[in-house]
Amino acid sequence: MLEKLDQRVKNLRVCDIALIKWSAFFGTLIIVKLFPKLAQISYPVLIALMVICAVKPMYKFWIKK
Repeated sequence: MLEKLDQRVKNLRVCDIALIKWSAFFGTLIIVKLFPKLAQISYPVLIALMVICAVKPMYKFWIKK
């Protein structure tokens, strides 16, 4: 199943990936508007969450061969 998904991802162009990023951005805005308390989370917590979410993809992309 993952091989089929890999083949589909290879068909995406730069514009398609940019549109996916923008849709995630606007989806996040909708969530923040629905739950305004999320906008009050402190910056250190947000930075920690960002780093935690980025560790595995960065490791897989830059270190693992």
